[in-house]
Amino acid sequence: MILVGAASRQVRVNDRNPYGIDVSTANVARIYDYMLGGKDNFAADRAAAEEILRAFPESREGVRLNREFLGNVVRHLAEEAGIRQFLDIGAGLPTQKNVHEVAHEVDPEARTVYVDNDPVVCVHGRALLASTPTVAMVEGDLRDPGEIWAGATRTGLLDPGKPVAVLMVAILHFLDDPYDEVAKVRELMAPGSFLVITHLSMAERRAKDTDAVKNVYSRASSGVVPRTPEEIRRFFGDFELLDNRRFIAPNALERMAVLGAAGVGRKS
Repeated sequence: MILVGAASRQVRVNDRNPYGIDVSTANVARIYDYMLGGKDNFAADRAAAEEILRAFPESREGVRLNREFLGNVVRHLAEEAGIRQFLDIGAGLPTQKNVHEVAHEVDPEARTVYVDNDPVVCVHGRALLASTPTVAMVEGDLRDPGEIWAGATRTGLLDPGKPVAVLMVAILHFLDDPYDEVAKVRELMAPGSFLVITHLSMAERRAKDTDAVKNVYSRASSGVVPRTPEEIRRFFGDFELLDNRRFIAPNALERMAVLGAAGVGRKS
C-alpha cells in the first residue's frame, strides 16, 4: 500500500448554470478539476479549492499524482496483466488521458465501462463517447453494487466471467460506510481481477488542517470521510496487494504521504 493524494472527477461548461447544474454549491469533482488546472469549475468550486489549499498546500500536487497513479496502473494492468476490460466506478465525465484512452494505447479493443451516479454527467459522457464502440457510460451508484454490475454487463462490454479491473479512484471517501458494498463488488469479480483504490487519508499530525478540509466538504456537494491506511486496506479484503512502487516515484510518495492512500489488489 502506498500513500498518494486523492480527489474526484466531474464537469462544467460556463458560469451560467448549464444543464441544471447548481453552480452556487461547490462540487467535489469540480474542485478536483480546478486543482488539476482544468476549466470545468465555477466560482464556488474555486473558492472551496483555495480553502483546501490554504490548509494543505500539497493538495494540488496530490491531485496530479492521483491522476498519474491512475494512468500508470491502467497501463500496467493492460500491458503486464493482460486486462482487457475496465469498470470505472465514480468516473465523472471522461476527459483527457482517461481510462479508455490509456487502455487503447495498449490495445484498441480494450473495453471500458464508466459508472457515475450523476445523470447530467452520464448524459454528456454518453454524448462524448458515442463514436467509441468499446466504451460505455452507465448511471449507477456504488450503494447498489449489484445494479452497477448488471448495468455494466448489459452494455455487452463487460464479461463477468473474465478478469476485470475495477477502479474506485477517489470515490470511497465520499461515502460514510461502504465496506459491505465494496465486498459485494469483490465477490462479483472473476479470479485474476484487480481492484484499484485511491482514498483520502487521515493526517494525524495535522488534525486542525484535516478538520478545515472536512469543513469545506461539509458545505460542498458531498461530505468527506478520511480514513487511516489500515481502514483503507480493509477495502481489499483478502486480495493480494501489489507493490505499488512501480506506479509512483518513491520521492513523490514521501511528499504525499500525509494526504492519502492508494492500492492495487489482485483476486486469486
